[in-house]
Amino acid sequence: MTKRTAACSCGQLHLACNGEPVRISICHCLECQKRTGSIFGAQARYPREQVTIEGDSSQWTRRGDSGESATFHFCPTCGATVYWEPNAMPGFVSVAVGAFADPDFPPPYVSVYEERVHPWALALGELPLERHF
Repeated sequence: MTKRTAACSCGQLHLACNGEPVRISICHCLECQKRTGSIFGAQARYPREQVTIEGDSSQWTRRGDSGESATFHFCPTCGATVYWEPNAMPGFVSVAVGAFADPDFPPPYVSVYEERVHPWALALGELPLERHF
């Protein structure tokens, strides 16, 4: 069985996720943009019984673009959001894909709130090669 570990930047708050996620998605909603500081959020959803959580977290509940709320758990030391619990999906935990720090993590196969996509966002295959200045 696959076991993946996600953690905050300082490592104090970390999760062990057993098995494969039931969904991997990117969200373009405005709230995810504000939460991540990026143009979308990437998340992996796991059944709660497949996730072991260790460390302290601060929590904040907010309403998303859907009108539903979720409780976000972030490290009180470094501030990184590691996971959240959507109130509309009890029994599931969403984990920030970036918290796995794993370039081999499976890609998303669902994209939501695409009406909020930034017009300048490019598909990965269309990005120019990196140039060093």
